[in-house]
Amino acid sequence: MAILTVDAFKKLSARKDNIAIIDARGGADALERFEAGHLQEAVFADLETDLSQKSTNAANGGRHPLPSPSHFSKFLSSAGIDKTTTVVVYDDKNGGNAAARFWWMLKSAGHEEAYVISGGLQALAAAGFEIVTGKPESRAHKEYEFADWILPTVTIDQVAEAASNEDFIVIDVRENYRYRGESEPIDLVAGHIPGAINIPYTSNLDQNGHFLPSEVLVEKYNNALQGRDPKNVYVHCGSGVTACHTLLALSDAGIEGASLYVGSWSEWSRNERPVATEN
Repeated sequence: MAILTVDAFKKLSARKDNIAIIDARGGADALERFEAGHLQEAVFADLETDLSQKSTNAANGGRHPLPSPSHFSKFLSSAGIDKTTTVVVYDDKNGGNAAARFWWMLKSAGHEEAYVISGGLQALAAAGFEIVTGKPESRAHKEYEFADWILPTVTIDQVAEAASNEDFIVIDVRENYRYRGESEPIDLVAGHIPGAINIPYTSNLDQNGHFLPSEVLVEKYNNALQGRDPKNVYVHCGSGVTACHTLLALSDAGIEGASLYVGSWSEWSRNERPVATEN
């Protein structure tokens, strides 16, 4: 289980002592939004500085390249997290943005107990959790070290090869209008990787913005994979963030081993690679 309902979070909180709550957000106004309302005792994680380590050239690694393990280790230590801590993360995008990226990074650091709250901050507020304002509070420093990312990632060349191989499947989780190339609100070129299929990350959610039940996700992705080995599944989005939403859904469905293409469309579209616009 990788995804917690609000009720499951309540039960977990009642039986666990060493819990860290992470509020992960992206965008230039992420800290401002956090200060305007967050869960009490939540530690702020910034997608732009804590969960990525940007270069000056998005053609090399995309818009949100992974930080070094040492960079993330320092953040985890400052957040009061060690390897025995149960970590629960949410965001203000129904769990579909920076929270999923944080979860993937934490699991890739080898952490055992990491969960995302379905519905995010909105669901917590609706359930009566106290939402407080103000600047982030510090937690007691702990030591967290790991040497390498252990979950699989793939390069632009591996994706290009897989997209033309029927034994593999490349999943583009962006909204369908971006996949079709109708318009592109963020990157320089509209369209998609030839051979990639489109399963928007939003299809992992119900109409209320909560993750679909595990059994529904199992059926959904077993149908999509059509018997392929999960190790032959490569997932991407615009910049390696919302792709983690689908990797989270796959994990909750018990489908492990899919790879993240971190550079995603932001890298692909800046390298004079072929572009498709058909549905």
